Amino acid sequence: MESRFYSLLLLLLLLDFLTLNRADLNGAGVIKVNYKFAGADPTLSALRAHDDVRHLSISAGVDLPLGGTGRPDAVGLYYARVGIGTPAKDYYVQVDTGSDITWVNCIQCHQCPRRGYHDIELTLYNPKESLTGKLVPCNHGFCKEIGGGLSGCNANTSCLYTEVYGDGSYSMGYFVEDIVQYDRVSGDLETKSANGSVIFGCGVRQSGDLGPSDDALDGILGFGKSNSSMLSQLASSGRVKKMFAHCLDGVNGGGIFAIGHVVQPQVNTTPLVKDQPHYNVNMTAVQVGHDYLNLTVDLYTIGDQKGAIIDSGTTLAYLPEVIYDPLVEKILSWQPDLKLQTLHDQYTCFDYSGSVDDGFPPVTLHFENSLTLMVYPHEYLFPFEDLMCIGWQNSGMESQEKKNITLLGDLVLANKLVLYDLENQTIGWTEYNCSSSIELKDEITGSVHLVGAHSLSSGCSLNVRYIILLVMMALLHGLIFPPIL
Repeated sequence: MESRFYSLLLLLLLLDFLTLNRADLNGAGVIKVNYKFAGADPTLSALRAHDDVRHLSISAGVDLPLGGTGRPDAVGLYYARVGIGTPAKDYYVQVDTGSDITWVNCIQCHQCPRRGYHDIELTLYNPKESLTGKLVPCNHGFCKEIGGGLSGCNANTSCLYTEVYGDGSYSMGYFVEDIVQYDRVSGDLETKSANGSVIFGCGVRQSGDLGPSDDALDGILGFGKSNSSMLSQLASSGRVKKMFAHCLDGVNGGGIFAIGHVVQPQVNTTPLVKDQPHYNVNMTAVQVGHDYLNLTVDLYTIGDQKGAIIDSGTTLAYLPEVIYDPLVEKILSWQPDLKLQTLHDQYTCFDYSGSVDDGFPPVTLHFENSLTLMVYPHEYLFPFEDLMCIGWQNSGMESQEKKNITLLGDLVLANKLVLYDLENQTIGWTEYNCSSSIELKDEITGSVHLVGAHSLSSGCSLNVRYIILLVMMALLHGLIFPPIL
């Protein structure tokens, strides 16, 4: 009798466990994010190569645990592990705010890597192996919106895509639709499993760093502005709010990445520049210490790009030559006896053994609506080969596509909570302790939940929920079918 009681109790617990972890179609969630090159020792050329790849021609909330660091001397992409398909398989994808299309390597890709960064086992997506996977035809509304349709297309013709990046790398393939698994915020520092149907690319050919390499991943998770991004698709179905925030911890590594309505800390914002493909904002002045650079406002809008691009996937910070030259000159005037060295024909470095925060000025960038962004010396200066190097880069020396753009990456965004609000077409930030937590509002219930910081290791980890599930099933089996003595 007692054995039957415990069997029934375990069975009820098991059913409850499975119920709690079912996909909640009205929630938002967590995608575990890690830092691609955590612990690596990159060269300065690798920093620039990484940035080249990055420069592209929910109801409750989603918590994306972060790993790694945004420091220029420990550069890397952030990547997430997401579940795709039914049954779900894990895919490791770069988190990219500078592009819109999400894609993963597909079964037809014969040259795609099977193992990637840190010997991660990569997976080729096969829509035929998923009960919920289906092809997207070229007459689908999504295909027409992104220009992937062909002349004379019909329902039996696939919607094709080609995503070309600034360094010439590309991904080519066709679109599919399937279930993407994530975790929605359900309480203070708690989540529940959820999912949503998303259209994404099935990549059959990749080039450059997107192809076989020691740093390869399964694909890219697009967090850009357009309606084709995963964020926009989940928002259009009511699963998430079209807002997200990140706080990159430049001291301890890791940080916070969340989708949803951040209510604490409060953040001052500036409007996004209209009709721009990226997160562009109007920069109005540059201040070095207490002094402003003597520049007219029109110099902040030179070139084809309007405004400064905010991009957490870029490591350094790029400024037009007319801003870069006086800025660096003003910074170095604080230490006039420095002997400058140029590394790799493009990096300004020098020997300095003192405290950089005591010896150099902070740089304050000013934006529309009186929003400011202060960058401290320990953030824009970093050690390399026993020297200190300047993280500000001259975009006037870049290729034609990137010539004289203003592009602000992790160099200036670290240790700040940055809020992207596409609902109101604004972006903002505030200095923040990125190893702490933020408060996210549940738009359905009005309740507010804590979302904490994360610092993931790059090693493989098992899903604790399913370990618990296996243990419970084993115990239940033992009680119902006791061993015969």
